[in-house]
This record gives sequence, structure tokens and C-alpha cells, in this order.
Amino acid sequence: MTKNCCWKNRSFYLTQTLLIALLLNLSCSDDKDFETGGQNPDTGEVPEETLYLPLIEIRSSGQIVDEPKVRSTMKITEQGKVSYEGIAGIEIRGASSQMFDKKSYGLETWDNNNEDINVSLLGMPEEEDWVLHGPYSDKSLMRNKLIYDLSSDLGRYASRTRFVELIINGTYKGVYVFMEKLKRNKNRIAIEKLTPEENAGDDLTGGYILKIDKIAGSNVGSGYNNQNSFASKVPPPHAGNGEIRFLYEYPDAEEISSEQKDYIKQYVHDFETALSSDAFKDPDSGYRAYIDVESFIDFFILNEISHNVDGYRLSTFMHKDKNGKLNMGPIWDFNLAFGNADYCGGGNTDTWAYKFNERCPGDFWSVPFWWYRLLEDPYFVERLKTRWFEVRSNVLSAQAVLGRISNYEKEMQDLDAINRNFTKWDILGEWIWPNNFVGTTYEAERIYVEEWIVDRMSWLDGAIADL
Repeated sequence: MTKNCCWKNRSFYLTQTLLIALLLNLSCSDDKDFETGGQNPDTGEVPEETLYLPLIEIRSSGQIVDEPKVRSTMKITEQGKVSYEGIAGIEIRGASSQMFDKKSYGLETWDNNNEDINVSLLGMPEEEDWVLHGPYSDKSLMRNKLIYDLSSDLGRYASRTRFVELIINGTYKGVYVFMEKLKRNKNRIAIEKLTPEENAGDDLTGGYILKIDKIAGSNVGSGYNNQNSFASKVPPPHAGNGEIRFLYEYPDAEEISSEQKDYIKQYVHDFETALSSDAFKDPDSGYRAYIDVESFIDFFILNEISHNVDGYRLSTFMHKDKNGKLNMGPIWDFNLAFGNADYCGGGNTDTWAYKFNERCPGDFWSVPFWWYRLLEDPYFVERLKTRWFEVRSNVLSAQAVLGRISNYEKEMQDLDAINRNFTKWDILGEWIWPNNFVGTTYEAERIYVEEWIVDRMSWLDGAIADL
């Protein structure tokens, strides 16, 4: 077992013999939180000489659960200096990821009265809603951060992120990715505000955010229902066990008016009708009248370069601004991407992600027919090819993508954060659902991601050229 005993600064009042005895005692301790985090197990304090990534320390007033958020104090330390101290509400977040020992958390920054307050954290624009993503089955620790940064490189908003380390109630929790929660905001999903009273004219046209996803977090009523979502009228080409539902994300199911529901439901139905019609290629009466084509292309590229097994059918956001067309994105939740899934071809570098249901026709969540149909239009295909080879020459070149990965690793390695994380979570060499590859070292995990990406991009060069 790797040890992290770092209390040498006490030597000024301990004799040499006592110090040796203390270290020997620590080496036999079962207090893994102390060993792996470097903090004093009695006080939760971190020795001054320990250098961390931005360090977030949270002390909760009670047990942290999956709703409601628990009042807590939060302190953020960057390069040895406190950059933020305040009150926060914290809860466990996620759906299938909640089975992991390393939890992810939702955060809200609060004032003294437990009311939401907008603040700037870790250099990000002011807001109140944040996420602490805890990579666990993703042993590279970087899959989500990588794809979000690549989206930003394409000019598409994705959650801003920072690698951090986390201590909760004196217990070291490992390396996390601190990120913005997706929501309507001028610095996030920049669409117009829509109030319940705006039910006619131009006001009714936006803004809206919809998502295709599991019901977690949207469970107004029971299961999928007409209060929280509406169904696609066109069945998927390789149907699973359930219909495709569009969840109301903004305005949410509790706030959206009946007129607003009718409007956005009809808009999506009109788009799907146009796309499934014989005249779907027509620039005026076909699908192009309803969607921002370029956003669909970039969304397709991001899901395909990562071969995201959840792509198109889960964690899929779309938005529509006032008097605007339907846009795909922002992207979200790629921890099972980049070859990190051992089912339904998730580890393959030479198959299409949008054809997931061809490989797994019995899966409950299905990919909409949209992507098959769009690729039948020479206009869409030609725009896709142009965009692909444009970005492959710069932001999606192998050099650019591998350079990002190298920089991420260096940032974490320079401060020994990777070692601390995997001493706390001793899972290297262990299969964690749904790993396609199991490396015995962090370096092996990182090399796997690099080689997988190079192979994937090379295959896509040929596959897209041949469309």
C-alpha cells in the first residue's frame, strides 16, 4: 500500500525517536482517508507543505444524500491561497454513476439565508449551480474534460471545467472535475428567458431547452408522462423497448405553461414530419427550415469522435431561442466514451455511434431516426465532410488532441494528484463497470485513450469521406 505520511514539520517539538514511532504507527493505520489525502484525521486540516490542484473543502451540516441539498460550508484554495469561502448546498447527483463508491455531487452557492447567490468560482463566470464530477470508471480522469474542451474548440459552448481535489468533512475524496451545470444563462446556454406569462406572439417562440434522457431529476408525476415530456411521433429505425421522449428542461416541467408545451411540442413534431417526408431535402419545406444544420453537424462529430455509447439517446440536450431554429447541444456526460464501454461495440474504433441500436436493438433508450435521415441528404453530407476535414487540420488534429491529453496529465502529475487519487481509490488493474480496457497503471490507461483516439480519427477520415 502506498503511504502519504507528511507530518515532518512537527520535528521541532518531537524527538527523533518519537517521530519514527509516529511514522511507523501511521504506516500500520487503517485510516485510509488520512493516508491518501494527507490531512490530519482528527482536525481534517491539510499540512501546509502539501501541494494540491485547486482544493475544495466542504463541511456539511448533515448527511449528504440524493436530494435535498444539505447546507454546508465550502472553501476553495488555489496555489496555497483561499480564493473563495462561503455557504453551499450539496447533494449526490447522477443516475447509474451513483452505484460507484466515488460519488459525484451537485452544488449551489448560497447566502446566509440559504438563498441562491451568483458567484465566480475558479475563474468561471458568475452563477449559482455547479457540478463536482467524480471520475471513477473513467480511470484516465479526463474523458469529460477532454470532450468539453474540444467542443469549445469547435466554437460550441460546453461546460467550463477545472481539475480539482476534494475533501468532504475531513475525508479526502480524490481528483474531481469541477464544472458548470447546464442551464439557461447568458454565459452558458445563451437563449432568451421565457416566463410563464409569455404565451403568445414572438415571446412564445423561445427560449426552450429539451433533453432526451433518463427520468432522474425530471420526475414530475410518475415516470415519463405528459407533465414532464412529450413523445416523438416518428419511431426510431431500430426500436428498443421504449419510445423516445423529449423532457422539458427549460422552462422545467413545474414552470412551463400549457401554451409553451403546445408550441415546442408542435415545433419538434413539424421538424420530424418535414424530415420524414419525401420532400425532406427541400431547403424551404424540408428539415432545414427547422434546424440549425451546423449545430447538428458539430454535435454529430463530437459524439462520433468519442464513440459515445450514450450519444444521441441519453444526456442529449437541444435548445431553441426566440425566433430561432432548433440547435443541438450542449454536449453532456461522456464518461463512457473514448472506448470506455465493453458493451454494444463501445470499445470499437471502426463503427458508427449513431448505429448503436443496430448492435443493441433491445436497449430501452433508442437513437432518433434523425441521424439516419440526415445522412441521406447530399447537402448535409457535403457540409459534414467540409466541416470534418476543416477541423481535422487544426483543433481535431492528432497533435492538438494528444497535446491536450499530455497537458492534462502534466497538470495532475506535477502536483502528485494522480497518485493521491488512486491511493484513495485503489482500482487500477480492476474492472469497474463498464471498462473495455483495464490497465494496471495510470500510464497504461492514458496510453489506451491516446491510441484509441488516433485509431478512431483515422477510421472516421475514411468513413466520412465515403459517405
